[in-house]
Amino acid sequence: MKLKIKNFLKLVLKRLKYISLFLFSKNSTLASIYYVLFSKEFKNEQLAVLLGKLNYYKSDGVNSDSSALLRRNVHRIEKGLIMRPRRAVFGLAYLNETIDCYTRASFNSNISKSQEFLWAYDVLSKYFNVVDRNNEIISCCFDKFTKVSPLHQNENKLVPYEKKSIVRAAISYEELTLLFKQRRSNRWFIDRKVDINIFKEAVEISSQAPSACNRQPFKFIFSNDKSKVKKIAESAMGTAGFSDNIPSIVAVIGDLSCYPFERDRHVIYIDSSLASMQLLLSLEILGLNSCVINWPDIVARDKKISELLGLKPHEKVVMLIAVGYGDEQGLIPFSQKKTADELVIEVK
Repeated sequence: MKLKIKNFLKLVLKRLKYISLFLFSKNSTLASIYYVLFSKEFKNEQLAVLLGKLNYYKSDGVNSDSSALLRRNVHRIEKGLIMRPRRAVFGLAYLNETIDCYTRASFNSNISKSQEFLWAYDVLSKYFNVVDRNNEIISCCFDKFTKVSPLHQNENKLVPYEKKSIVRAAISYEELTLLFKQRRSNRWFIDRKVDINIFKEAVEISSQAPSACNRQPFKFIFSNDKSKVKKIAESAMGTAGFSDNIPSIVAVIGDLSCYPFERDRHVIYIDSSLASMQLLLSLEILGLNSCVINWPDIVARDKKISELLGLKPHEKVVMLIAVGYGDEQGLIPFSQKKTADELVIEVK
């Protein structure tokens, strides 16, 4: 009898849930009301986005070791430099903002001594060498730029280049296929410590992944401390049974303070995922195996892992990655993949 009542109540609750979802999914206003009244699932993300915006405006686009604003605008100038035909005047809408940001970044020793700043200098130098400096805005910005960094001739290396100058990789489709099939989700590792320097080698090449306006709004937190690794791994769901076996773990972190607009809130997930896939392949080439651990956006778990990793309120965990030397006797799920015919939809 009790079981029947319990099952009946489950059916009623399931029906009520369906009705509420049906009613509140009619339009975006009702959907907003639903998430205010019945669900707090997005509250962490909303707070992180707002705090990211606040930090962006507070820092004026220049953080302690990088400037998302400078990276974005210098990349915009690069796109202007590669246009066909290239205009004698372009980029006026954001040029002042770029030079002001460049000036602020020049006072930050972490940035001014970095490749980021050198790239900005080279691109801006190239820009001022090819545009019409008689334009009032360009002339004013050029004066401000040269006060910070005197213009040098023929020293610009980190600027747009011709496609034909790229050194081609001698990798066949068949070899690439083997690498992709070799990289599988490995959950069983031998007891061997992962050298952080090898991990850095993998990150060095994986950072070549595409990133929206080259902002690269992510970082990789690495640990091979057994106690820490276990705690981090257990923060996620889906690691039961093999969390004790993980030698090293990587938390991929997205930084929402790189953006002043809500419209860009998903870019941390896109850009960090692009870099992470290249990281997985790089690790494989260096003799390491990996397993991506899904990170569920659950408030309590998010809070726990943020404390473990010492994250700022505007930093979000995108995924975790187990890393180590795979046990040759360990089993790997077959995980049948969808075919190209299933995945590709041609629009005519």
